[in-house]
Amino acid sequence: MSSEFGNRLKVNLFGQSHGKAVGVVIDGLPAGESVDEEELRRFMARRRARGPLSTARREEDAVILLSGIMNGKTCGSPLCAVIENDDARPGDYAAFSDVPRPSHADYAAFSKWGRAADMRGGGHFSGRLTASLCVAGGIAKQILSRLGIFVGAHLAEAGGVEDVPFPLYPDRALFEKLAEKDFPAIDDERGERMKAAIAEAAKESDSVGGIVECAAIGIPAGVGSPMFGGVENRLSCAVFGIPAVKGIEFGAGFSSAKKRGSENNDPFCVSESGAVATTKNDCGGILGGITDGMPVVFRAAFKPTPSIGRPQQSVNLTSLEPAELTIRGRHDPCVAHRAVPVVESAAAIVILDLLLEGK
Repeated sequence: MSSEFGNRLKVNLFGQSHGKAVGVVIDGLPAGESVDEEELRRFMARRRARGPLSTARREEDAVILLSGIMNGKTCGSPLCAVIENDDARPGDYAAFSDVPRPSHADYAAFSKWGRAADMRGGGHFSGRLTASLCVAGGIAKQILSRLGIFVGAHLAEAGGVEDVPFPLYPDRALFEKLAEKDFPAIDDERGERMKAAIAEAAKESDSVGGIVECAAIGIPAGVGSPMFGGVENRLSCAVFGIPAVKGIEFGAGFSSAKKRGSENNDPFCVSESGAVATTKNDCGGILGGITDGMPVVFRAAFKPTPSIGRPQQSVNLTSLEPAELTIRGRHDPCVAHRAVPVVESAAAIVILDLLLEGK
């Protein structure tokens, strides 16, 4: 089904934004793996809304583990986790039942399922489902860390303001430092400028988009497959499942199309540890769909939040006449900064799945 991905490690998301709960079923987790629930709680808190730059909807995102865990360890059974929706207000969306919101999935869902579709707050299309993804990603990150593999991300751009990029060799300490910040930028001064751009858009009843840069370190060379089972393919599939993602690039990405081969190629060398490496990483740590031992680096582009307070043009689905729509309620002026742990989650799940296949 479309809400499930993974080969050996299957992750299935369920729930709706303003239903009773959202959750996840994870099948294929290796048995005997410790799950630190306090560490998972801290990871979930990074995605949670807080401050004036986020929605006023307040959810605690307390994870209820229903199955798959015994005495703090995975037991081989499918792990099921539920997160109750404590601050849902489905009535806020009654006015949109006949007038689709521009750039939302409202009309697409109506075209597929008619009026049976639950589009309160976006329904199953909502960013609320990323909480479920973070449960699976948080657990995957714990397992990967015991293998010496770490995944981290930062807000690379928001509102036209750019953060500094990851260095050639990002390390665990940098990832942990970013995770502790209230705003996930490497350069704090640039982070303040991003926050100002988001706040300015919110003040004008508008929104901005952003770019999240993610890196995974410690992955050995030789992971992945050519053609359609490549690491880029698998990561892209998971990342495009995150609401609002409209683009992804690996390494130098689209800018490599502007270079000559002599400029874009990554020269091989021998590192200080005696391993084969490259002097730069324009390929993003992936060649032919297979890891080359360098950090895997990619960037995901998030569109501006479509729910804005300005009047927008739409149509009435009953009368098929023009209708003006002004969206009220609680919405993020930018989703990209909250999406940083979500992108990490998608990457961690895919990497663990690839490793389980190789094993």
